[in-house]
Amino acid sequence: MSTRAALPKVCIALGLPTVEKLLEQADKEVAAGERFLEFRLDYLNRPEAGIKALTVFLGKYPDVSLLVTCRRHQNHGKYNGVIDDQMKILDAAIDAGAHAIDVEIETAEKTIERLEHMRAKAHLIVSWHNYEGTPPLEPVLRRMMKVPADAYKVVTTGKKPSDASKVLALQKAHPKVPMILLAMGEAGFPTRVLCNAQGSVYTYAAPNSVEGTAPGQVSAKVLRQLYRIDKLTKNAKVYGVVADPVRHSLSPNVHNRAFQAKRLDAVYLPFLVQPTQLKDFLGMCEALPVQGFSVTIPHKQRILKYLDVVDPLARRIGAVNTVWKKAGKWRGTNTDAGAVTKPLGKRIKLNRSTVLLVGNGGAARGAAFALADAGAKVVITGRNSDRVRAFAKLCGAEAVAKDQLNGRKFDALVHATPMGMWPHTKECFFDGVLPADLVFDMVYNPLETELLKRAKAQGCAVIPGLEMFLAQAAQQFEIWTGETAPASVMEKAALEALLK
Repeated sequence: MSTRAALPKVCIALGLPTVEKLLEQADKEVAAGERFLEFRLDYLNRPEAGIKALTVFLGKYPDVSLLVTCRRHQNHGKYNGVIDDQMKILDAAIDAGAHAIDVEIETAEKTIERLEHMRAKAHLIVSWHNYEGTPPLEPVLRRMMKVPADAYKVVTTGKKPSDASKVLALQKAHPKVPMILLAMGEAGFPTRVLCNAQGSVYTYAAPNSVEGTAPGQVSAKVLRQLYRIDKLTKNAKVYGVVADPVRHSLSPNVHNRAFQAKRLDAVYLPFLVQPTQLKDFLGMCEALPVQGFSVTIPHKQRILKYLDVVDPLARRIGAVNTVWKKAGKWRGTNTDAGAVTKPLGKRIKLNRSTVLLVGNGGAARGAAFALADAGAKVVITGRNSDRVRAFAKLCGAEAVAKDQLNGRKFDALVHATPMGMWPHTKECFFDGVLPADLVFDMVYNPLETELLKRAKAQGCAVIPGLEMFLAQAAQQFEIWTGETAPASVMEKAALEALLK
């Protein structure tokens, strides 16, 4: 950057249709402690009216840094005017006190001399956006650097996990070039958390109470409080959860709070990984580098073929939920298994019990083998009779069709399918009377599922999925860090997230 005061590290992007709404939201952000806002004048019904908004705002808040953008619709903005009028608006914004302007490369290439004069008075950010994917970025940067600027903003769209590492790699390759690097969309989310620690000039965040201006933006409050982006160093250890979908996972809340409690330079991210993208994800892990990750739906069985070492129990189960790197090798285990028998064992004598297990996926496999190893008689049911029979044969259990459960009674019922999970909260595998006095639902979001509501109404004892979730998460934390898990901190974080 130039010799002017550096811009703050988090920019709140404000794109609203009227001056009144823009100023109202800007007031809220400043009241929340934010000190760097972007006014997207192209979002206004009359972009030129935004100059007055700038004057009013900076009159009230002279210590707040203001970035102004007026992107043309040809470049995925909303401004319909010609380049000359666009530049007049940006020039007026600088005269009104804007600290920085963002000009898309397509405009910047045609106005280099004019921008040089404007740059004498404000930071110039030259930006390039790709809304289709993440192409090779070296040619993009070479093109951009032909325009003298204070920073170069490269924004792609994340379609696969490695897109995030590809974007961040540009900064590593050019450590002395001031850049803002982001991949939009859920797959690109890790860039929003990690870019500053990797050397970006700043990152973007959404406002607290209205929509952001790009897919994948989250609020500054989330970036600072949950992901602690202000505290991360470039050597921060990266962990995460691999899932599809992943957006509503509780794991980032729980593990990030645990890292904070132990004062670790580490962060835990949600990684959206589709079933065909596991190999690509592991390539990204090498590049970031990721030290370990949780595995959940639908990857617990598929992940095995990508691991170097799998512990015997997880191998027998055929499902892994915890992966970490040691001595250059990816290792896998299953912390779900013990997290099933531990809460059940507190309530019944497993070696004298018959347990009905619902499901045949990765979580069910862990439960079946753990229960059998504890001496329980396991009976398995589910929606797909063929899969249930094959699974039961594999772990020495009895297979029962759902319609054959009438009249049977079990010491405990363990539900291990996604039925009833948010947002499908009204779903329940059972229609009538539950065939057990103790009901354990592995689903933890919502806290009280439809199955648990019915169990309570029937007078059954219940074990909520959160108990299992926390037990397996604590074990994961200890495997990754070698430290004792702060169990009460993790439970508090989980409850806060679920009860929001």
